[in-house]
Amino acid sequence: MDLRTLGNSGTIVSSLALGTMTFGAEADEETSHTLIDTYLDAGGTFIDTADVYSSGTSETIIGRWLSTHPDRRDGIVIATKGRFPMGEGPNDIGLSRTHLRRALDASLSRLGVDHIDLYQMHAWDAVTPIEETLRFLDDAVTAGKISYYGFSNYLGWQLTKAVQVAKAAGWAPPVTLQPQYNLLVRDIEHEVVPAAQDANIGLLPWSPLAGGWLSGKYTRDQAPTGATRLGENPKRGMEAWDKRNADPRTWEVIDAVSAVADETGASASQVALAWLLARPAVTSVILGARTVEQLTDNLGAADLELSGEQLTRLTDASAPRIDDYPYGTAGRQQRHRKLEGGR
Repeated sequence: MDLRTLGNSGTIVSSLALGTMTFGAEADEETSHTLIDTYLDAGGTFIDTADVYSSGTSETIIGRWLSTHPDRRDGIVIATKGRFPMGEGPNDIGLSRTHLRRALDASLSRLGVDHIDLYQMHAWDAVTPIEETLRFLDDAVTAGKISYYGFSNYLGWQLTKAVQVAKAAGWAPPVTLQPQYNLLVRDIEHEVVPAAQDANIGLLPWSPLAGGWLSGKYTRDQAPTGATRLGENPKRGMEAWDKRNADPRTWEVIDAVSAVADETGASASQVALAWLLARPAVTSVILGARTVEQLTDNLGAADLELSGEQLTRLTDASAPRIDDYPYGTAGRQQRHRKLEGGR
């Protein structure tokens, strides 16, 4: 598995991360521990969780695994998040110093560790001043409770503002951003990716298989049933199916993925993941498997190298269909500038 720097930090992580939102929900503790073992045995080094995943159960499950494998702690980079409700009080949510202090200490306790390698703000908080959040994070770095911090689900202007405020104040800078990103969801390329590249922020894409749509499980003629994310919740599943199925681009992308899978002998999931691993600014792609079989298949993407022609074909098939200003052709032409002679 490739190794990459964690954003603009000097810490090294594997190019595929183990996402643990399923721990305690879709995967019981025994299965979750087997998923960790399988991932680490394949060369993975980066485990991502959040306090809100199964109301803290995901962190607790990871903590119990760590307690029985103390010799492996130093070889793992652990990331978690805070921001969403962990109680019913008015200060049990958000990015205030009050909430983050409690949330960070609780995460440390559930994980059973003395520091967290990457602490991520799970979403923007329009109530709390950004200065308050960033000062808390800088204090947490200084105190040794966290090594680095990052964000999740931020817009481009929010990321840029945080970067510039931290820089102006002389506080520790953010190193990563965790956005939704895959062949079917590429809108972040308009503003978020350029903002991340400008600040040398590493991207940690979540939902790389678009909730299973890029795994090859679904077909045009049959609605999802059974052991799939859409099939196990019929009402919500059909709503999501109808919305995605109505967009012709969905099947153009899936057809392109299937064609490349046939050419390479890889699974559709591996092709979709390999494309994402090749995108600019991506540090590590977060795998959200529910079973060992799913995880093992996804890990195979680490050994899949797509040709330039195959990457271009996938990129062209999945290009966002937006031609309105300023993101369409007119806007792109307006922003384009190249000196004579290419200098």
